[in-house]
Amino acid sequence: MPPILLLSCESVSKSFGVKPLFSDLSLGLCEGDHVGLIGPNGSGKSTLLKILAGLEELDSGTRSVRRQIRIGYVPQDPSFIEQSSVEETLTQVLLDEGLDQHEHGGRIAKTLSLGGFIRADQSVSTLSGGWKKRLAIARSLMLEPDVLLMDEPTNHLDVEGILWLEGLLKAEPHAFIVISHDRRFLESVTTRICELNRRYANGVFQANGRYSEFLEQRDAALQAQTDYQASLANRVRREVEWLRRGPKARTTKAKARIDAAGRMIDELQDIESRQAQGSAGIDFTASGRKSKQLLVTKEIEKSLGGKPIVSNLDIVMGPGERIGLLGPNGGGKTTILKLLAGILEPDRGTITRADRLRVVTFEQHRESLDQQATLRRALAPAGGDAIVYQDRSVHLASWAKRFLFKPEQLDLPVSRLSGGEQARLLIARLMLQPADLLLIDEPTNDLDIPTLDVLEDSLLEFTGALVLVTHDRWLLERISTRLLALDGTGRAEWFADYAQWETAQAKKATEERKPEIVEETSLPTKPSKRKGLSYKEQKEWDQIETKILEAEETVATCQAAANDPSIASSAPDLQERYAALQAAQADVECLYARWAELDEKRAQAIGSGRP
Repeated sequence: MPPILLLSCESVSKSFGVKPLFSDLSLGLCEGDHVGLIGPNGSGKSTLLKILAGLEELDSGTRSVRRQIRIGYVPQDPSFIEQSSVEETLTQVLLDEGLDQHEHGGRIAKTLSLGGFIRADQSVSTLSGGWKKRLAIARSLMLEPDVLLMDEPTNHLDVEGILWLEGLLKAEPHAFIVISHDRRFLESVTTRICELNRRYANGVFQANGRYSEFLEQRDAALQAQTDYQASLANRVRREVEWLRRGPKARTTKAKARIDAAGRMIDELQDIESRQAQGSAGIDFTASGRKSKQLLVTKEIEKSLGGKPIVSNLDIVMGPGERIGLLGPNGGGKTTILKLLAGILEPDRGTITRADRLRVVTFEQHRESLDQQATLRRALAPAGGDAIVYQDRSVHLASWAKRFLFKPEQLDLPVSRLSGGEQARLLIARLMLQPADLLLIDEPTNDLDIPTLDVLEDSLLEFTGALVLVTHDRWLLERISTRLLALDGTGRAEWFADYAQWETAQAKKATEERKPEIVEETSLPTKPSKRKGLSYKEQKEWDQIETKILEAEETVATCQAAANDPSIASSAPDLQERYAALQAAQADVECLYARWAELDEKRAQAIGSGRP
């Protein structure tokens, strides 16, 4: 039985002004499809997703939706009423959908648990960018969509948040399309990759499998296309030589050959025009310094606003050392970079830098860019129409082209550039400065995958020392020689690689989820009254561990049912059993959250000595 098509667009074209984004493009989504949508910046990914969601008009072509299909859409930059609480935000969605108010409580409770929100009354305005993105995702899932469309859902999420999202999508039985530049995320959650790119004849290349399998299939397809192009070029060359000899088109055969030659020439020109896409020429310049120790920290400590950032941290860095920094948002990663750069001083301990150490910093928020300056002056602050790179004079237009800027953009203000263009501009400026130590804070924001690939290669070839802060685990794994993980409370721990850190996190999470087990011999002969709990809470506390065990047994039963090979080919049965599994997992999360809340209340009461 062929898969059921849920949502599709056929022969779709879309332009903004005179600039065509794509033309004659077709894409379909079937039941159970988990699709990653990628492509260079400006290829039209977000526009295509809005067309599929029914939020953007198309110039030509058709959009088809299966009857009674509910579509969920998570935009790249979700909007909220900032004065509303988390619960009010979710309630408004249910009211807008006209759902029975008797269902509101259960849906909201499940969604709060799903998103990991502790306080339902917290104002949206106080949420970080990562938690707002969580709220947007949870808000969409609350309506139980049959198809979920997500535009850059990992933006603003820290590694913990990305792992949370991966867990949701791996267990998601329904179809989804996700736009992302996070290659590890794509590898983890997708079963089909679609790349929008004008270098393909029909504007899109699709491959079944994970991201790594897509890369293999795409390389093979591009090699076949290159071979065909070379063969076509040889044939065109022969035909052009024949045409130059001035054949007399007096016969039908000669006329047919001239027409065929014209078609071949047009086809070759079309292929060559689609190949005329460059990648950013990133190449950081190392100073070549041979000092064994470029920077040494000894027992440094730092707090900000009374919050400990790091304590007793020792680092020794030499050429070729590449340290990756991991930790939650707000956990102190950027502060450590500022300490190493000398922008901040430690509260305690010492930082020793090699004599005349040259430090180059890539700032996460691009503070060094003058938003009012033109691109021309931002690329060449000293003035003139040339810059000096590796002791060579390079014309400004050529330097701009290396970073994919067009000549007509040179007189635009920096504020008019996109996020990805501003990131490339900052990289272009940093490349002009020879460095002993690179401090790079979230370089992947707004960069497309082709630029990320070039950035990776450049960082791997950099011979100086490097400290990298990024949520891009693919980049982190490939670049780092070791990892320093922060926990947000001042503690830091070294790991050999990302896999070792991930194993440690999984072990820690398992230990934290287990309620404390008390030996029977240590129990008092008579149950002592627990302090600080009301009668109802006391009764709830006495029963909650039993409920947790029962709920976990239900999860195990649902998991076994979902993995039953006898229903592997039955989409309705799979959907039903995965829905039951999700509901059971949500119940467990709610119980653990309530258990923690009651336990904390008891501990506070005991600490204050209240009866």
